[in-house]
Amino acid sequence: MPSTVPSAETRWEPLAAKAVADLLAASPVRWWLSGGAALDHWLGQPIRDRSNTDVSVVFSDLPQLVASLPAGFDGWTLGNEDELVPFVESRRDEEAQPVLVRDVEKNMWVLKLNVEDGAPSGWVYKRDPRLQLPWDRAVIDVGGVPTGAPEVQLVWKALRPRPEDDLDKDAVLPKLSKEAHAWYERCILTIHPHSSWSIHVRSPSSPAKASWSRKRS
Repeated sequence: MPSTVPSAETRWEPLAAKAVADLLAASPVRWWLSGGAALDHWLGQPIRDRSNTDVSVVFSDLPQLVASLPAGFDGWTLGNEDELVPFVESRRDEEAQPVLVRDVEKNMWVLKLNVEDGAPSGWVYKRDPRLQLPWDRAVIDVGGVPTGAPEVQLVWKALRPRPEDDLDKDAVLPKLSKEAHAWYERCILTIHPHSSWSIHVRSPSSPAKASWSRKRS
């Protein structure tokens, strides 16, 4: 076990997208920038401050991704007692995630590894397997960095959007292609129909007047 054990007080120094690609360059498995970091990288500028940087991987590839980290970096996750334990000592099930990647010398978190679902043929939405995409649609190359497609990241955020998620949506939606925008709207209506974001999809010109959101007299 490392001589310095991280704790809940360990601070973050999130990696930029290019630094993530450099860190994971030796990985033999598919990974991709996800969450807000993916949106920022796709736009080419930050939308807002981020507390961390997210990367996603399918469950079966997680051990290999962690094992490929270069010297000076290690992975940690929550153990049975909700205490941080080295990933190599953790139980190998889907509860052993996310994995926090630490710069050992600085004793700071730099990356969060999240598990998503997928098959050889494509990405599968973990919250609803009806939603699937070929890998080349779900993960795109942006400046040499594998990046989760922006419309996919918005669907993840749509379940229970926070005010900061609204900022992300408002920055990204106008930049989507017509195809991506249409896909996003179909997903909102079929997968997350009760999301507050669906109001604008159902009644874009007058969202406050959407029939299903009116108060009944």
